[in-house]
Amino acid sequence: MNIISFLSLLVSLIIFIVSASSSSDSGLSSSYYDQICPEALLTIKLVVEDAVAQEQRMGASLLRLHFHDCFVNGCDASVLLDQTSTIDSEKNAASNLNSARGFEVIDEIKIEVNKVCGRPIVSCADILAIADRDSVVALGGPWWKVKLGRRDSTTASRTIANNKMMTPFMDLPAMIKNFEDQGLNEKDLVVLSGAHTLGFAQCRTFRSRIYNETNIDPAFASHVQAICPQVGGDTMLAPLDPTPGSFDVKYFFDIVSKKGLLSTDQALFNGKDTSELVLKYSRNKKEFSKDFAKSMIKMGDMKLLTRNKGEIRQDCRKVNLK
Repeated sequence: MNIISFLSLLVSLIIFIVSASSSSDSGLSSSYYDQICPEALLTIKLVVEDAVAQEQRMGASLLRLHFHDCFVNGCDASVLLDQTSTIDSEKNAASNLNSARGFEVIDEIKIEVNKVCGRPIVSCADILAIADRDSVVALGGPWWKVKLGRRDSTTASRTIANNKMMTPFMDLPAMIKNFEDQGLNEKDLVVLSGAHTLGFAQCRTFRSRIYNETNIDPAFASHVQAICPQVGGDTMLAPLDPTPGSFDVKYFFDIVSKKGLLSTDQALFNGKDTSELVLKYSRNKKEFSKDFAKSMIKMGDMKLLTRNKGEIRQDCRKVNLK
């Protein structure tokens, strides 16, 4: 056995020992990279902080990428794959086309992490999960231990993305079912909807609400109508809450005041259990932050590729050459 083969075997053995000794039931461990690439998490954090410092909105975009990844066949970085003759890219799904962003930041993270690790060791799926957490922290939200050890998919599906992703026009029962199909409950629905404390939405996603719905504050509707005309202006942006660059509870306060921007936001106040949670979080950022971290960890465990499943992509936009 030559020295290169021996070192490769040694690294694989270390990965196995670390994974086996400290992994959760999901096969993940928050210490997964501690021995094999101890600089990985700090490297990701620095790139994310720089990106968010340059554009606050990027924090919400990175958070949304992880969400849109996990809801389509699990947290496997399939959302990052570009269109090819064999890949039906999820970037072209209705929920992502001309909307999902932050791919260049993920590219930069991957390049920097590959450098500090010496080779592709950190999966793109783990990068999305860590970048998500670090974006939330950069905008004043909670920190949580991200469980790591995911591997990347070798496929993507625009069709499944179109079928699985929640749309901004669903009613509450449809939203609840959408989450239940993913193993998430009503509390997770309310908590994770609270991610809309950050970022913006396009006019096409809330036009029907501000012109046609009655459970909306008239002054708020008039204000947003000045941004979003009845015809045209589909990509004009409005903040999802009054402080789109700050992780706070104004999103929930707005729902109580009939100022939810999306129909799906305001719909949370239509059910007994969900409305009680909205009221609770509107009064208590500490509770919201704690529950948000728990639900993010839960979402990050969905339908994983670990150990010998999937691959560690060299480039997050494309599968490895065989």
